[in-house]
Amino acid sequence: QVQVVESGGGLVQAGGSLRLSCTASGLEFDVYAMGWFRQAPGKEREGVSCINWSGDSTYYADSVKGRFTISRDNPKNILYLQMNSLKPEDSGMYYCAAGRRFRASQYEYTYWGQGTQVTVSS
Repeated sequence: QVQVVESGGGLVQAGGSLRLSCTASGLEFDVYAMGWFRQAPGKEREGVSCINWSGDSTYYADSVKGRFTISRDNPKNILYLQMNSLKPEDSGMYYCAAGRRFRASQYEYTYWGQGTQVTVSS
């Protein structure tokens, strides 16, 4: 059974940092692309960042470029999202997902976690 579990969310002031983690079990982690997505209240879920199976290709939404860094540790089955210079508009539920293809679209991702809440106060 595949399990995807996010952690690391919380409340932070604008300009602060958080690091999200995602552990995935029950799948061959190092053959899956991984992505981070977020959803704010009343808005659709959007892609934040994704990374290919080996970690040598990454994608970032324009809104987070230069502030967020995605990385993965394949031996440990962990995905990370380092978020710096956080803004109130970064607030939302952050989801981790695994998919067989390295794509930005959420529809390419098969396995999803329950999410971790990020709240950035102004």
